[in-house]
Amino acid sequence: MPRWKELPAELPPPARQLIVRLRGLKDRSGLSSRQLAARTGYSAKSWQRYLNGRSLPPQEAVAAMSRVCGEDPVRLLALHEIATEHRLEGRQPAARALESLPAAPAQVSGVRQPYGRHLRAALTAAAVVTVLSTSAALLLAVRLTEARNQLAHQRDATAATAPATVSATLVPVIYTCRLERQDGRWHAGLSPSAEVLLSNTQVGLEVAEAQCLLRRAGSVPGDIDGVFGPKTRRAVEHLQKRNGLIVNGVIDPPTWNALRQADPT
Repeated sequence: MPRWKELPAELPPPARQLIVRLRGLKDRSGLSSRQLAARTGYSAKSWQRYLNGRSLPPQEAVAAMSRVCGEDPVRLLALHEIATEHRLEGRQPAARALESLPAAPAQVSGVRQPYGRHLRAALTAAAVVTVLSTSAALLLAVRLTEARNQLAHQRDATAATAPATVSATLVPVIYTCRLERQDGRWHAGLSPSAEVLLSNTQVGLEVAEAQCLLRRAGSVPGDIDGVFGPKTRRAVEHLQKRNGLIVNGVIDPPTWNALRQADPT
């Protein structure tokens, strides 16, 4: 378990809560900063900056970390939105203070006013800051709207692929494979993924899709439960060895390609 640095004292409560949740996800996943960077597309230095509270992670980084760690991203994204809005609200008082500066005094004939030029420059700078802040807020609002629409679409897609059978305690979940071949490539109807890296302890629809394709290709992964466990790993290694791929037990793009194109043996 890593020893985290103390978060900055000036960090707002919503941002602090978000970072603590992200730290907990990383601790539970057991991933190093480099492994997290490889799976999310954000550099290890960026994650160190985010998780030490030096800067607020972008919304896409929060969603990527949730996916990698098997966490529902909806709550974390909502918390991220609150932290972002709180940060914007913190900037507004400063902008209002600049706007409330008194107007430059009228020039009196024959009297030199040495501070008039500097005051006008300060007012001009305040106006520029206000315009830039407003533009940034509008851009953020557009991005938040797009993210909400994307999350709604993902929830609808997840509902359309509900588990086939569920026990009384909702564990384990068994998925139904709906195998079909389109344009020479096999699909199980659970996830269109062909790029996501999958390995031990990961869960989700991508894992269930891979399990369906492994079974169809003749490498038995055990139950189609969306959990990447030892049986799934052995099935992946068997498929990789049979197709002349690097045998590492990880479903990477070459292994996805073999799954999508494989014929059962």
